Amino acid sequence: MNSEEFIKAVKNIVKEKGISEDVVFEGMEQALLTAYKRNFDSKTNARVEINKETGEIKVFSYLVVVDDVDYGSEETDEEGNVVKIPPKINIDAQIILEQAEEMVPGIKVGETIEYEVTPKDFGRVAASTAKQVLTQKIREAERNSIMEEFGDKQDEMLLGLVAMEDARNYYIDFGRTRGILPKGEIIPGETIKMGSNIRVYVTKVENNTKGPLILLSRKHYGFVKRLFELEIPELQDGTLVMHACVREAGVRSKVAVSSTNERIDAIGTCIGERGSRIAGILKELNGEKIDVVLYSEVPEEYIKSALSPAKNAIVSITNEIKKEALAVVSSDQLSLAIGKAGNNIKLASRLTKYKINIKTMEEINAEGNK
Repeated sequence: MNSEEFIKAVKNIVKEKGISEDVVFEGMEQALLTAYKRNFDSKTNARVEINKETGEIKVFSYLVVVDDVDYGSEETDEEGNVVKIPPKINIDAQIILEQAEEMVPGIKVGETIEYEVTPKDFGRVAASTAKQVLTQKIREAERNSIMEEFGDKQDEMLLGLVAMEDARNYYIDFGRTRGILPKGEIIPGETIKMGSNIRVYVTKVENNTKGPLILLSRKHYGFVKRLFELEIPELQDGTLVMHACVREAGVRSKVAVSSTNERIDAIGTCIGERGSRIAGILKELNGEKIDVVLYSEVPEEYIKSALSPAKNAIVSITNEIKKEALAVVSSDQLSLAIGKAGNNIKLASRLTKYKINIKTMEEINAEGNK
């Protein structure tokens, strides 16, 4: 790569990748300086200069004029340890005023003496270094660009293509990058097909040494929240408000909603005519059950709704400070209130943030007769 080719390559990269020209040249100069020191056994008092118009590369050695050579100093810290304080200017780069005046009459302390020391075969080193630096800058620019595009996508839902899988993960293609969907984060029982489009919830976006890391989930409760917002416009325009969402992926989700317009039925709006709206969400969730619960600021009413599909529960708050409640149901509603493996009562407690104890009317009557 000659000087003209180098400048042309830099300008093309700047244009195509959106990298700052100054960043490229600064990186090149620093890398070339390191290469110069490594390949030509140089001391520390050198700098590299690249002509941004012609691409010509020159290496200069410099000396800073000082009154006395600064070798650094030592200090004792609070724990009694001796700490070395390095000189403000590298020792190799210092020249006392008396010697400097012999080289440059009239020079003053603080001024610099420079002379070119470009090696004859430095072009070979420069070409190799230029390639490495430009490749690095391209990767950095692409990484930064991807982070700009996806950095604010955490807690959002994206649509991607299932591109690859290994023993632990699926890899979802978003065009410019891929996200990781761990197999432990898919909905239990669902089948993921290669080449299919899939909706995923972004749980984490992080920039690490290998590039942007985008972690995905279909098991997270946020996935259900975003599905509701996608299918139900009233949640986006503020007509409906989602107060809470809890989930046991593959089993059941509970979503608490209310309406800001008394003429609009919150639950009916979410379900849609003949279940049209909720059907789309259920399909995406692989048949997972969903309870749409009417939110209420009255704890007893809220807990009663949260126990759905159980009906006609009688709820009383037994300890407001500890947030404990008692729900009394008929015997034929007990299994519905508790749910399989206790899932329904657990989700209702998480939704309302109350510890809910369940009893039947028969149990209450029996206790009263003791």
